[in-house]
Amino acid sequence: MLRPKIPTMPTPTGRVTPPAVVEPTTVIPAAPTPPPAPAAPAPTRPTVQLTPGTALALVGGGTAVVLVVGAVLVSMLLAVAITGASVAVCALVIRSLITAEAKRR
Repeated sequence: MLRPKIPTMPTPTGRVTPPAVVEPTTVIPAAPTPPPAPAAPAPTRPTVQLTPGTALALVGGGTAVVLVVGAVLVSMLLAVAITGASVAVCALVIRSLITAEAKRR
Protein backbone atom coordinates (compact mmCIF):
# COMPACT_ATOMS: atom_id res chain seq x y z
CA MET A 1 0.00 0.00 0.00
CA LEU A 2 2.74 2.47 0.90
CA ARG A 3 5.33 1.18 -1.56
CA PRO A 4 6.36 3.71 -4.20
CA LYS A 5 5.80 2.83 -7.83
CA ILE A 6 8.99 3.14 -9.84
CA PRO A 7 8.26 4.15 -13.43
CA THR A 8 9.67 1.98 -16.17
CA MET A 9 11.71 3.38 -19.01
CA PRO A 10 9.49 3.62 -22.09
CA THR A 11 10.71 1.87 -25.21
CA PRO A 12 11.01 3.90 -28.42
CA THR A 13 8.01 3.46 -30.68
CA GLY A 14 9.21 5.12 -33.89
CA ARG A 15 12.19 4.61 -36.15
CA VAL A 16 15.47 5.38 -34.37
CA THR A 17 18.19 7.08 -36.44
CA PRO A 18 21.84 6.32 -35.70
CA PRO A 19 24.00 9.20 -34.44
CA ALA A 20 25.72 11.32 -37.10
CA VAL A 21 29.39 10.56 -37.77
CA VAL A 22 31.75 13.54 -37.48
CA GLU A 23 34.69 13.42 -39.86
CA PRO A 24 38.01 14.94 -38.76
CA THR A 25 39.28 18.04 -40.56
CA THR A 26 42.83 19.14 -41.13
CA VAL A 27 44.26 22.16 -39.34
CA ILE A 28 45.96 24.75 -41.54
CA PRO A 29 48.50 26.92 -39.69
CA ALA A 30 47.81 30.64 -39.97
CA ALA A 31 50.33 33.41 -40.50
CA PRO A 32 52.35 34.17 -37.36
CA THR A 33 51.00 37.04 -35.33
CA PRO A 34 53.32 39.76 -34.06
CA PRO A 35 54.13 39.66 -30.34
CA PRO A 36 51.90 41.87 -28.19
CA ALA A 37 53.19 45.29 -27.22
CA PRO A 38 54.48 45.54 -23.64
CA ALA A 39 51.82 46.80 -21.25
CA ALA A 40 52.29 50.11 -19.52
CA PRO A 41 53.34 49.68 -15.88
CA ALA A 42 50.49 50.10 -13.43
CA PRO A 43 50.66 53.32 -11.43
CA THR A 44 51.79 52.70 -7.89
CA ARG A 45 49.31 53.52 -5.17
CA PRO A 46 50.34 55.72 -2.31
CA THR A 47 50.75 53.84 0.96
CA VAL A 48 48.28 54.52 3.74
CA GLN A 49 49.95 56.33 6.59
CA LEU A 50 48.52 55.78 10.04
CA THR A 51 48.80 58.97 12.03
CA PRO A 52 47.71 59.37 15.66
CA GLY A 53 44.58 61.19 14.48
CA THR A 54 43.51 58.42 12.10
CA ALA A 55 44.30 55.77 14.70
CA LEU A 56 42.07 57.60 17.19
CA ALA A 57 39.31 57.86 14.57
CA LEU A 58 39.54 54.13 13.84
CA VAL A 59 39.36 53.25 17.54
CA GLY A 60 36.41 55.60 18.04
CA GLY A 61 34.57 54.18 15.02
CA GLY A 62 35.17 50.62 16.16
CA THR A 63 33.95 51.43 19.65
CA ALA A 64 30.80 53.03 18.24
CA VAL A 65 30.08 49.97 16.10
CA VAL A 66 30.54 47.62 19.05
CA LEU A 67 28.25 49.73 21.24
CA VAL A 68 25.51 49.94 18.61
CA VAL A 69 25.62 46.19 17.86
CA GLY A 70 25.62 45.40 21.57
CA ALA A 71 22.61 47.66 22.19
CA VAL A 72 20.69 46.00 19.36
CA LEU A 73 21.48 42.51 20.64
CA VAL A 74 20.56 43.38 24.23
CA SER A 75 17.26 44.92 23.12
CA MET A 76 16.43 41.80 21.10
CA LEU A 77 17.21 39.61 24.10
CA LEU A 78 15.04 41.81 26.31
CA ALA A 79 12.17 41.59 23.82
CA VAL A 80 12.37 37.80 23.85
CA ALA A 81 12.46 37.72 27.66
CA ILE A 82 9.42 40.01 27.97
CA THR A 83 7.51 37.96 25.42
CA GLY A 84 8.31 34.73 27.27
CA ALA A 85 7.23 36.21 30.59
CA SER A 86 3.93 37.46 29.16
CA VAL A 87 3.21 34.07 27.61
CA ALA A 88 3.90 32.41 30.96
CA VAL A 89 1.53 34.79 32.75
CA CYS A 90 -1.16 34.14 30.15
CA ALA A 91 -0.71 30.39 30.59
CA LEU A 92 -1.12 30.71 34.37
CA VAL A 93 -4.27 32.80 34.03
CA ILE A 94 -5.82 30.38 31.55
CA ARG A 95 -4.92 27.42 33.76
CA SER A 96 -6.48 29.03 36.81
CA LEU A 97 -9.64 29.85 34.85
CA ILE A 98 -9.93 26.27 33.65
CA THR A 99 -9.43 24.82 37.15
CA ALA A 100 -11.94 27.29 38.63
CA GLU A 101 -14.48 26.27 35.98
CA ALA A 102 -13.88 22.59 36.72
CA LYS A 103 -14.41 23.12 40.50
CA ARG A 104 -17.77 24.85 39.98
CA ARG A 105 -19.29 21.82 38.28
